[in-house]
Amino acid sequence: MNLRLLFIFFYFGMITAFAQTKVSGYVFDEYEQPVSFANVLFQGSTKGTITDENGKFYLESDETWDALTVSFIGYETLVIPLEKKVNYNLKFILKEEAAQLDQVLIVSGKQSKKNNPAIDILRKIWEHKRKNGLRLYNQYQYDKYEKVEFDINTIDSALIKSKLFRGMEFVFEEVDTSNVTGKTYLPIFINEAVSTVYGDNVISKEKEVLNGNKNSGFSDNQVIIDFVDDLYSDYNIYDNYMKFFDKSFVSPLSRTGINTYNYVLMDSAYIDDKWCYNIKYYPRRKNELTFKGDFWVADSTYAIKEINLQASKSANINWVKDIYIEQEFEVVSDSVFLVKRDYMMSDFAFKKKEEARGIYGKRTTLFNNYKFDITKDKKFYEDEVFNYDQDVYDRDDAFWDANRMEALNKDEKGVYKMLDTLKTVKKFKHLYNLGSILTSGYIEFNSLPLDYGPIFSTFGFNEVEGVRIRTGGRTYFGKNDLWRLEGYLAYGFKDDKFKYGFSGKWLLDKKNRFIISAGNRRDVEQIGVNLTTNTDVLGRSFASSGLITTGPNDKLTSINLTSLYIETEPLKNVVFKIGGNYRTLESASPTFSLDYNTEDGIVSEIKQFESSLSVSYFPKRKMTGFGVERLHANDDYASLFAQVTRGDKEFFNSDFDYTKLQFSYTQPWQIGGFGRLTTVVEAGKTIGEVPLGLLSIVPGNQSYFSIYNTFSQLDYYEFVTDTYASFHVEHNFNGRLFSRIPFLRKLNWREIVSFRSAWGELSDENIALNTTDNPYAVPLIAPSNEIYYEYGFGIGNIFKVFRIDFNFRGNYFDNPDARKFGVTGTFGFYF
Repeated sequence: MNLRLLFIFFYFGMITAFAQTKVSGYVFDEYEQPVSFANVLFQGSTKGTITDENGKFYLESDETWDALTVSFIGYETLVIPLEKKVNYNLKFILKEEAAQLDQVLIVSGKQSKKNNPAIDILRKIWEHKRKNGLRLYNQYQYDKYEKVEFDINTIDSALIKSKLFRGMEFVFEEVDTSNVTGKTYLPIFINEAVSTVYGDNVISKEKEVLNGNKNSGFSDNQVIIDFVDDLYSDYNIYDNYMKFFDKSFVSPLSRTGINTYNYVLMDSAYIDDKWCYNIKYYPRRKNELTFKGDFWVADSTYAIKEINLQASKSANINWVKDIYIEQEFEVVSDSVFLVKRDYMMSDFAFKKKEEARGIYGKRTTLFNNYKFDITKDKKFYEDEVFNYDQDVYDRDDAFWDANRMEALNKDEKGVYKMLDTLKTVKKFKHLYNLGSILTSGYIEFNSLPLDYGPIFSTFGFNEVEGVRIRTGGRTYFGKNDLWRLEGYLAYGFKDDKFKYGFSGKWLLDKKNRFIISAGNRRDVEQIGVNLTTNTDVLGRSFASSGLITTGPNDKLTSINLTSLYIETEPLKNVVFKIGGNYRTLESASPTFSLDYNTEDGIVSEIKQFESSLSVSYFPKRKMTGFGVERLHANDDYASLFAQVTRGDKEFFNSDFDYTKLQFSYTQPWQIGGFGRLTTVVEAGKTIGEVPLGLLSIVPGNQSYFSIYNTFSQLDYYEFVTDTYASFHVEHNFNGRLFSRIPFLRKLNWREIVSFRSAWGELSDENIALNTTDNPYAVPLIAPSNEIYYEYGFGIGNIFKVFRIDFNFRGNYFDNPDARKFGVTGTFGFYF
C-alpha cells in the first residue's frame, strides 16, 4: 500500500511539473471577513477569476507567471509575487483605500443602478444584440466538435484504498487536476461528436447532421449522451434566461439583470485588436438562480468577446455543487462576433460542502468553418423519423485526427484504454449491473437474452387480493431490439387466484416506425383512474395496489383484455395508432357492483369489442434509440392526443354499440425565473348507452401519494360521466418566494400551488341503465350543477427528495363521505 501511495505522490509531482502556475487561497478584509467577488488575475494579463461567497479562489495557467493581482472596489490593489509554480492555500488581506472611505456602501456589495457606467454599457448590449452573430445572415452553416466527459473528483488516499476500487487500482493512473477548482479528478467516461450545423433565419429552421461519434465503449452510452445533452441544452447568453438542469437562471445580459445583479466596470484593454470593456457582475441576493463572473464587450459593436459564468453557491439547485461556463467569440468580417469555444463544467455531488466528493460533468464545444448565405431547399430541414447511420459510429482514427478541433490530452486518450480494461474486471461488471438494475428495474441474465422484472412490482396489496406477489420478464438482446416479448404471472393470497399477462411488439419498418403489437391480460385492476384511455395491454393502474389508503380499496374489477394494434410515425413525433380490443369486465369485490339492466334482467358481466383510431403529436420531443421501444431524452415537450373509439355489438357477440371521443393536451411552460407551470386539458364524450365499466370516471385518489392529473379529495367512482371536461394546473416556483424569507432561505424549500377542476354530465338513459337494487351500486353523480374544483399548496425539496401537499376541496361537500382536506406526499430526485 505504501508503494501505491508513493506512486500517487510521484504522479502528482509529475502533474505539477507540467502545469506551470497554480494558485489557490482566500481573500479577507482587515476584519477577517471574506471578500466575495474580488478580482484575482495573473499580473499583466486578462487571465483570472473572482472569489466565491467565502472569498475562496483557484487559478491555473499553462504559462509561467511571477505575480498575482488582487483587487476590489474600495480596497487597495494587492500585488503578490509568486516565488513558486505551485502556491496553495494563500491568504490575502485587502485594506480599504484612504481616499475612498466614502465608498463603503459600494464595498458592502450593493452597486448603484444610477450613474453606473457598467449599466450604461449593458443597455448598449441590449440595443445591439440582434445585430450580432448568426442573426445577421439569411443562411448559415458551420462545423461543430463536442466533447462530453465525466470524472470522479476529489481523489484522495481514502478513495484509492477503499474497498470499492479494490482490484481496480489501475484506474488511478489517469488522475489529473482541474484548472477551475484545483481538485484532483479521474476521467471515467468520454464521448466525442463531430457534426455540421445548417440554419435558415428566413424560415427559422436549423438542422444538425452528425458526421462522427465516438465514446468510451459501453453498450448503453447513447442513454448517457442524451441525458447529458438534455442537461446541457444549448443556450444563448443574450437571452433573458438560460436553462440548466430544468432550472431557468437569470442571464447576466438579461433585461431583468439590473434588478438581479450588481455590475462594476473594472477595466478596458485591447483583445484581438478590439478595444473592450471588462464588466464584473455578481448577484444582489442569495438563494436565487444566478451567476457571478465577468465579461469583455467590444466598444463599437457592443458584442461579447469573452464571458465566464459561475453559479452562485447558494443557488437553489440540488445535487450540483458548481456550474462553471466559459464562452469565447471570434471576430468575423471585422464586426461580426461568433462563438468560437464553449466550455461548461458541473460538479455533481450529494452535498455542497467543499470537501464533498462528486462527479464532474464537462462539455467542451468548438465551432469553426463558418459559411453564410448558402441556400438549402426547405425539404432539407424536415425532421426525419429514422436517421441512424452505423458508419457514423465506426469512424477510424484518421477521421478523428482530421476532424478534432482540439487534440485530446494524455488523460482523455487514456480513458478509452482504461475503460476497455475495466470492462474485463469482474467486480466492475457487478457494480455496472447493479446500477443497471436500479435504473431500469430489470435484472439482466448475461447468458440469456432475458431480463427479470420489473422488480419494483414484485409485491402489492389490495382489499381483494390481499398480499400479492408478481414475477415477470422480457426478451432483451439490446436496447435497439426490433421485437420484444414481455409477460408476468401474479398470485393473490386472499382471493387465491393467479393472474397473468403477456404481450409482443414488432418494429417492421424503421423509417416510418411501423409497429404491430398484441397481447392478453387477466388481472384485478382499479379502473377509472384516467380519463384518457390507455391502450397498453400490460398497463395496470397505480391504484390497483394500496396498503394504507383514505378509504376501502375495494372497487376493483376483474378484467380479461385482448388487444391488437398497429402504429406508425410518418412524420417525426406524429404517431397514428389503429386497432381493437376485446374485454370482459366484472366486479372483483363483493362490496362493489358493475350491474346493469337489460331486457332479460340484471347482468353483472360486460363483454365488449372496441376499435379505435388515435393520433398523437409531441412537438420538440427527443427520443433515444431506434428499436421497437425507445426512451425519452427530454420531458419539456407538449403532448396532444385525440382518439375515436367505436364499440360494436356485431363483433364477438358484444353487448353495446357506442362511440367515444377523447382529447387531451398537456403543456409544460417555463416561466423564466418564476419556475415551471404544467397544464392539462382533457375532454370527452360517449355517444350511446353504456354500463358503468365503460363510462368516464373522474379520477380520484385514495392514496397518500401526490399523483398528478388525479383529484386528491375524490374517492374512486365519486363522479361518473359520459361527457366531461377537466383542467389541471400546477406551478412550481422553484423556491423564488421562499428565498426572500430569511428564516426559510437556507432550507432551499420550493413552493408549489395547484388547481384542479372537472365538469361532466350523465344522461338519463345511462342513469336508467345503471340503476339497480344492488346495495353496493355506485351513486351515479356527475359534477353537472357546478364545476367541481380543488386547490392545493405544496412544499417541495424537503431534505432534497420529499414533497408534501395540502389539498382542499372546493365544493360538493354533500357527497357521501366527502373529504374536505387531505395531505399527500411524494418522493423524487430533482435538480
